[in-house]
Amino acid sequence: MKILMIGGTGRISKAVSDEVVSRGHELYVLNRGNHNDVLRKSVKTFTCDISDEPAVRDVLKGHTFDVVVEWFAFTPEHIERDIRLFKEITEQYVFISSASAYQKPLPKLPITEDIPLDNPFWDYSRNKQLCEETLLKEKSDSFNVTIVRPSHTYDDTSLVFQLKPRNHPFTLIKRMLEREPIVIPDDGESKWTLTYNDDFAPGFTDLLGNKKAYNDTFHLTSDKVYTWNEITRSFYDALDIEPNIMHIPTDFILKYFPDYEGELLGDKNNDALFDNTKIKAVSPNYKSVTEYPDIAKRVIAHHMENPSLQTIDERFMQTYDTMIRDFKKRG
Repeated sequence: MKILMIGGTGRISKAVSDEVVSRGHELYVLNRGNHNDVLRKSVKTFTCDISDEPAVRDVLKGHTFDVVVEWFAFTPEHIERDIRLFKEITEQYVFISSASAYQKPLPKLPITEDIPLDNPFWDYSRNKQLCEETLLKEKSDSFNVTIVRPSHTYDDTSLVFQLKPRNHPFTLIKRMLEREPIVIPDDGESKWTLTYNDDFAPGFTDLLGNKKAYNDTFHLTSDKVYTWNEITRSFYDALDIEPNIMHIPTDFILKYFPDYEGELLGDKNNDALFDNTKIKAVSPNYKSVTEYPDIAKRVIAHHMENPSLQTIDERFMQTYDTMIRDFKKRG
């Protein structure tokens, strides 16, 4: 197959790119070229900003594709642009949505694809829902749409916390090393599914060019579920440090970190257990074998061995400490 990916070098998309090439498909990527050195040598590249429609039309002139995979559409306007660009030149268009878009609070567990999309807490999730709705209006026998909803997918560099600085996650590792408490919302016992990127890639690649996946929707996660207490303790174990965990109610946390309302109330504070029956039925290579605590050791090693990653968000740290002090004052 001839496959075009918009992006192709990110945490999930790089693993998929490798899988696609390993299966012998002809892979093209369209992106700004900042990280294409991580791609396999056989991958062909179009260096272009997807938001520049005339430039995209120019570089793709004369090309048609069996599949276009869109990793970087986050608003309905992005989907409308892609429809203009790709509707006439591909048989299958694969949109990466998000499992966070499912209705909150969830009406049932485990999560199945028939649960409505309605997350009132997080703009990111609402926009993914609108993207899906915009796209499904355009599906046809000649423009087949496949929607994939990943949940929390990680790689060998991913520090997974409920509440962390968005750009300086090592801040929390520094706190651990200094024996300062790490805050987990509520009791830390909500259940969270984590999916390793190299486990995600085979199942996803099975959907490409797969007529059973045309004009349908799938979430694609692992079957590996952990509490937030277990996830956080995996870092302490990797550092060989006794855990110093503090539980604080979410409503109290949001007084200090209001920008995290979407992530917490709209996603990470909910039990997230998925029924993967649907994806397994069409994906013979579906995988769920990797345990996050095993990868956590690699993640910690990666950050400890790379000083450039050991940046600290001082403002986050100050707010975090203020929150802890104020919570302790409550008695």
